[in-house]
Amino acid sequence: MARSIADQTDAELGGTWSILVRQKRDHVHLDRLLHQLGETRPSSTERRDVLHRVARLVFPHAFAEESVVWPAARRVLPDGEALTLQVEQEHQEVNELWTELESDGLPLERHQALVDRLVEVLREDVRDEEDALLPRLQDALSTARLRALGVAWEAVRRTAPTRPHPLVARRPPGNALAALPLTVIDRSRDLLDVGARHGSAAMAPALHRGSTALAGVAGRVEQAGVLRHGDRSSTHRGRDR
Repeated sequence: MARSIADQTDAELGGTWSILVRQKRDHVHLDRLLHQLGETRPSSTERRDVLHRVARLVFPHAFAEESVVWPAARRVLPDGEALTLQVEQEHQEVNELWTELESDGLPLERHQALVDRLVEVLREDVRDEEDALLPRLQDALSTARLRALGVAWEAVRRTAPTRPHPLVARRPPGNALAALPLTVIDRSRDLLDVGARHGSAAMAPALHRGSTALAGVAGRVEQAGVLRHGDRSSTHRGRDR
């Protein structure tokens, strides 16, 4: 049985640029953030800040996986379709949970229930990747190929959307077509939100309105049918909930 990448050294995983090392490092970072999240109160500024950091880690990470790593897994693994579909379903649930979490006027009890489920799904996702999918990829690919995937994944991660987009496909070509417009919108919103939180109090309302307006633009972009192309229907099983 293949060893979990969590139990292997960076050298065993192929070195700094290996996709396995890159994934493991993000997972370690996520684990620290989830522990911090568990120590916050639902209505606190600290919780909002930790959730912000989790989102900026999780969504670019997952987008790059779906664009670069999982297509490679489907090409080289006999059961790659089933393995990646399971992870894509987890990613989709995270997108749906986060979208509801950002709703205005959410009762504290519902907010906490969403956070609890979000943490559960994120931990399930890490285990499925580290214990099942990534060790299989390690067995199937050379170290050189793992490093090439790591370079490609890192390039996409640094220029990927940073927020949930539950209507967009989790697979090419839909996610590839969504990348540019949603990345521009998301990262523009990030700048506005940072300004609203840490800049002039007088400017904060205008910056918040700008971010909200861009959120509406992102929602309209997501509605484009072409951005849903490539998905398996079961990936979006939560859409009708």
